[in-house]
Formats: sequence, C-alpha cells, structure tokens
Amino acid sequence: MTDTAAASPSLAASRAAVVAAALELFAEQGFDQTSVEQIAQAAGVSRSTFFRQFGGKDDVVFTDHEVLIDRLREFLAEPHQDPWAAVCEASLFVYAHFAADPDLARRRYAVVRGVPALRDREIITVFRYERLFDEYLRAALPGLDPLDAVGFAALVTAIHNHVLRSLLRGSKKVPVSVLRTALDEARRRFGVLPEGENAPADDEIVVAVFPRTMPTAELARRLREHLDD
Repeated sequence: MTDTAAASPSLAASRAAVVAAALELFAEQGFDQTSVEQIAQAAGVSRSTFFRQFGGKDDVVFTDHEVLIDRLREFLAEPHQDPWAAVCEASLFVYAHFAADPDLARRRYAVVRGVPALRDREIITVFRYERLFDEYLRAALPGLDPLDAVGFAALVTAIHNHVLRSLLRGSKKVPVSVLRTALDEARRRFGVLPEGENAPADDEIVVAVFPRTMPTAELARRLREHLDD
C-alpha cells in the first residue's frame, strides 16, 4: 500500500499534532465545549490552517479513517491472486495502524463513545469499509453470488471490529496476530482458505467421546485434563 502522507512528512506531522491536541482537549473539557480556535492554539497552527486540513471538529476525530479508506481503495485496485486474502490483508492494515498507538486510539474511542453524533458517524464509517470490501469482491470475482460478497465483507468487518474493541476497551496490547488468526478461521469457515494454509498441526487436534448423560461440568473437567496433557 502506498503511503501518500510520506510525500509530505511536515504536513502529516502537522495533522498529527492537531489530532493529538484536539483529542486531549475533548477529553479534558468535552467535545461540544471545545472550539476550533482552542484546538488550533493548542496545536500551534492558525485557524485557517485547521480548516485547510480538516472540515470541522468531527473530521479531526475521523481523519485517520479517511486516509485509511483511500489507501485501501488504492490497495484493492491492484491485482491480487486471492481476492479473499486481499480483503483480509486490508483489514489487518487498518488494525495495525490503530494498534501502533493504542493510547491515542483509546482516547479517540472514549471521545466517540461520549458523543451521539460521533457514534452515528462511526457507524457510517464502519459501513464504508464493509461496502468497499463488498464492491471489491464483486468486481474481482465476476459471477460471485452477491450474498457471498456481502456476507464475507460483513464477516471480516465484524471480526475486525470485535478484535479492535478488545484493544480499545482494555489496557493491554492485542497483537495483529490475534486478528490474523480470526480472519484465517473466517476464511476456513467460508470455504476460501487455501488447502493446507495455516492448517492445525496434529497435536492441536483433540478428539474425545463422552456419554450423552455425562454432566457438563465433568465433561469440561475431563476435556481440560486432555488439553493439559
């Protein structure tokens, strides 16, 4: 994926400073109580510079998503041998971006959760990712049943959001590998994971047979014994 921001590091740094300053002010005094002038002053930029970089306060909160969606659109426009894997790689790219600075991502999440209008925009933003994946699969796989395209796009998006929320709501790092494993399982269940790719090793498979009348607690105890051996 290309990094358009790399062509103008000073602009990227300026935007990042504005975002950091805005989120700090939103956390301290509230989103509605914070003015553009206060954000610009805290970030060391002029009011006109703020509006050149962002359309408004809410755009500051979602600016990363706008950049990410553009990058994903460029990435998915490239040729890919496995479109299903490409969608998963796109999801991983987004997650890695937020996981790289979890503290900033958590501050942003706290602000969004506290403002109804921002929560509504977040829902729309999530749908934009899902629609991008859906449209890509339909174009990359002519003849694909639309239900399969939208189903896989929704599944990937839901898994991504679940893992991301685990990162945002907790205090520990959730590595990208957690999402990758979950997406591999989604491809396996959907029937589009290439045979042999990330197949479980023999010692990862446990087969056990128990009487139907056995109490659930005893069944769980015996399973734990086998798994711990």
